Amino acid sequence: MGFDLTIALERVGGDEELLKEIADLFVEDAPQLLEAIRVAIEAKDGAALHRAAHSLKGSVANFGAEKAVETAFQLEEMGKNSQLGGAEDVFFVLRGEIETVSDALAKIA
Repeated sequence: MGFDLTIALERVGGDEELLKEIADLFVEDAPQLLEAIRVAIEAKDGAALHRAAHSLKGSVANFGAEKAVETAFQLEEMGKNSQLGGAEDVFFVLRGEIETVSDALAKIA
């Protein structure tokens, strides 16, 4: 599925309409955040990578998507420490995870 519906519903107090609204926002915003991460990696801009990965991590955490959260955190730390070696590979994994989550959320939104 890409995310944990039980966790997602718990985070919104069981409010299915609110979950749908948050899911819509995520599906809309995730591509821009992924693009910001890609650009930061390409520019070797650790601070920008840290910010964009942190934002995406926070957004996807609302849905209990642990693999996506862990991968975004990995990029966040790489940016924070300005250690960008291998960031492209991690980004590839993150992009796949976010696409899976987005596809699943689009079905409930």
